[in-house]
Amino acid sequence: MTLLDFRLTESNTIPLDSLAYHVGNTPLLPLRRVTCDLSPRVQVFAKAEWFNPGGSVKDRPALNIIQNAIINGDLENGKRLLDSTSGNMGISYATFGAALGIPVTLAVPASASPERISILKALGAELILTDPLEGSDGAILKAREMAQENPDAYWYANQYNNEANWQAHYRSTGPEILCQTNEQISHFVAGLGTSGTFTGTSRYLREQLPHVKTIAFQPDAPFHGLEGLKHMPSAIKPGIYDESLSGTPLEVQTEAAHAMVTRLAREEGLFVGISSAAAVVAALQVASELESGVVVTVLPDAGYKYLSDKTLWEGK
Repeated sequence: MTLLDFRLTESNTIPLDSLAYHVGNTPLLPLRRVTCDLSPRVQVFAKAEWFNPGGSVKDRPALNIIQNAIINGDLENGKRLLDSTSGNMGISYATFGAALGIPVTLAVPASASPERISILKALGAELILTDPLEGSDGAILKAREMAQENPDAYWYANQYNNEANWQAHYRSTGPEILCQTNEQISHFVAGLGTSGTFTGTSRYLREQLPHVKTIAFQPDAPFHGLEGLKHMPSAIKPGIYDESLSGTPLEVQTEAAHAMVTRLAREEGLFVGISSAAAVVAALQVASELESGVVVTVLPDAGYKYLSDKTLWEGK
């Protein structure tokens, strides 16, 4: 059953419960060929988050943020939902906003992939393109400025500091992984963008299984090609980021992630995005140091939003 199978209510919106039914419960996929050099007693699994309605892991926090905003009355009087995004969170906001009749305004770096920009426009979001050289931080500052200048027009969702972000993963991603691994998980690996996926999932897993090691990863430099990920030492640090859950994050090179995009497509049949490939690079780094264990990571999205980047797909 899909979203389209639900009849609209009298208010011409799809009920929140119907939307929530379709978010999460994504497959946990075993990685078999890219792990061939590991100890035979080590397994690596990845959550395929493109199975969410909006096509990425960001559906989880976006829907939770919107649900809380509706309950709290934050979106009354025709206010627009406002936030900054590098693409995926914006697509999730716009997807649910369209279904629920909530207008959405997004500050987006002009360097976001053309596919993401096109999807956002198709979903009816109002886009404010920011300086590409300032990356996601520039979009954050623009959204803050807009919210301060016109508080009657906008409700600022503020995903980097909104507790509903990490709580979505605490309530869904963590329990799903625990169940899907039959509580056999030994290591959890996730990238740092807003840090919601890492923080919420790690908190849940460590509460349930204190022995589980939780490892974050980030790009290896301030200027990088890992869209959606933050180099924490040089960026505006999210308020929801809990450094105590990881210690020093692993670092992933853009080139290594790009190479892994091709490997996953051709060796595993997984057509994934750049941050997903980076997650596998980090997970394999962790797994390579183990004699036994079950390593789980999260693949934020598929590769369809990156097809315009010819360097990823051609000549290899």
